[in-house]
Amino acid sequence: MQNDIKEILISEEEIKQKIRELGKQIEKDYKDKDLLVVCVLKGAVLFLSDLIREINLPLSIDFMAVSSYGNSTKSSGVVRIIKDLEKDIQGKDLLIVEDIVDSGLTLSYLIENLKSREPRSVRLCTLLDKPEKRKVKVSIDYTGFVIPDEFVVGYGLDYAEVYRNLPYVCVLKPEVYTN
Repeated sequence: MQNDIKEILISEEEIKQKIRELGKQIEKDYKDKDLLVVCVLKGAVLFLSDLIREINLPLSIDFMAVSSYGNSTKSSGVVRIIKDLEKDIQGKDLLIVEDIVDSGLTLSYLIENLKSREPRSVRLCTLLDKPEKRKVKVSIDYTGFVIPDEFVVGYGLDYAEVYRNLPYVCVLKPEVYTN
């Protein structure tokens, strides 16, 4: 796998430090709220695991799996819910945890879908934001890192289901995904 990496964009230590900061801010913002953290699978699961350990509040978690990529490096624009929430979210304070926001198409659809279920509030936390790729306006409440328009993997992000286990975020060599 190491031979497929062009460069490390965000180190393991930088990720840990940013998650501590995000966790403290979320803890402050959700004090005395009914917090339900919604993890967007599969990419955000590592981020979620580390993030919730930094939030010293009662909270519950649930999972959704949505797809607009398949095995491609570009979003198809067609969003499919593969796994829906198990909990009723009416009246809850939702925090959606995502690995990366690029075009915004998937999250825009997801946020509208969740809002129709009448939660008290919906906020978004993402590890990575790629604003150059945005096609739809998405309000991000908590951002880990703003990154350039590069194809990144690691720390939960994949290419064809590989590289998720890398402890950092890195740029994949183009020849890996263009052949």
